[in-house]
Amino acid sequence: MTANYSELEKKANELRIDVIKSLKEAGSGHPGGSLSAADIISVLYFHEMKVYPDDPYNKDRDKFVLSKGHAAPILYAALAHKGFFPVEDLMTLRKLGSSLQGHPDMKKVPGVDMSTGSLGQGISTAVGMAIAGKLDKSPGRVYAMLGDGELQEGIVWEAFMAAAHYELDNLVAIIDWNGIQIDGFNDDIMKVTPIDEKLKSFNWGVTVIDGHNIEEIVKAFEEARKCKGKPFAIIAKTIKGCGVSFMENLNSWHGKAPDDEQARKALEELGGVC
Repeated sequence: MTANYSELEKKANELRIDVIKSLKEAGSGHPGGSLSAADIISVLYFHEMKVYPDDPYNKDRDKFVLSKGHAAPILYAALAHKGFFPVEDLMTLRKLGSSLQGHPDMKKVPGVDMSTGSLGQGISTAVGMAIAGKLDKSPGRVYAMLGDGELQEGIVWEAFMAAAHYELDNLVAIIDWNGIQIDGFNDDIMKVTPIDEKLKSFNWGVTVIDGHNIEEIVKAFEEARKCKGKPFAIIAKTIKGCGVSFMENLNSWHGKAPDDEQARKALEELGGVC
């Protein structure tokens, strides 16, 4: 299927708008890593993955694991716009009784393939899914998105090693490389670079892209499909809080919701209704 880059860019912006709206309504949550992932999530759900809102547990579907589970708002926005549940439900984020809690829950939200939140474990479960897919001879692929700070977890590298050992060419890991974690810049806390060389040494196929360039994102997934006999990693250089000027590149916006005035300014920049 030919990608419509402008439509995917438009959809990414719509997802960003709903992230801001839902977080303002919730009064808590994680904008920074949700906004940095928006362009990648747009390409995944509206071009790359085969998913079925009317049949969310179709055995041959592609599966997505948000290993950086705190970025749930961007996943929920994509699922809603894809038709898994009403868009209006996004305004129930983190509310008592809502299925849309602070981290994804596979038992409550249609379209969520794995409950995540404990960093490092998402990629491990994705490896298990990919192994199961091989055993079942399923055409479905498995995609997992990790934060770059998450690479400080040892379990991540065990998963990378296992994925290469089992030649999981049905597995794609996407590293949201925005350079910032909750306590500050990754390089000041625990360096994880060079990510590409480390993954290559683990026998992964690797490409490094601009994670806000829709065309580069689309082509990276095309390259992943052509990679045989090994898993593939897309290292996407992104900007924390991308799209909202006063949130960009600030760890203070890792896990803080905007107030009414901040949300108004953010929506003005994004072109959303204030």
